[in-house]
Amino acid sequence: MIRPTVSADAPVLVALAEATGKFRPIEIEALREVLADYFAGEQDQGHRAVTLESDGTIAGFAYYAPAPMTDNTWHVWWIVVDPKRQGDGLGSALLRFAEADMHQRRGRVVFIETGSQPHYEPTRRFYRKHGYEQHALLQDFYADGDSMVVFRKVLRPVGA
Repeated sequence: MIRPTVSADAPVLVALAEATGKFRPIEIEALREVLADYFAGEQDQGHRAVTLESDGTIAGFAYYAPAPMTDNTWHVWWIVVDPKRQGDGLGSALLRFAEADMHQRRGRVVFIETGSQPHYEPTRRFYRKHGYEQHALLQDFYADGDSMVVFRKVLRPVGA
């Protein structure tokens, strides 16, 4: 079941992100701040946080938001699935839910950013599998040798 995230979910979501081993401490702190801002009013700006429950426990979440000063462009900021449940289709369910929600909100195009390090290859493969094209590579964005990989997917035809 995918449902709106509530403030009581935040510690579990942060723990799930930490458990993946993919995020640096600064990124975990950023997640804490993003969730705090979300419950302090970012929802009013169109930001969306959804939590996936499976077998009675929180198994993942997604966070996405409209890009300011754009014509219905969206960003997916986070998709996280419990490492013990990765490969079960939960990430795909979260992404499909987010895409449908963004489309319903007149989303035109969505961008997702990730790192270029080898441990992110499964993440990049996941986005490609779901129809995202690598649109840009920002060399050494996160650190020397760690570039930002930007993926893009059209949600609806331009002018539709």
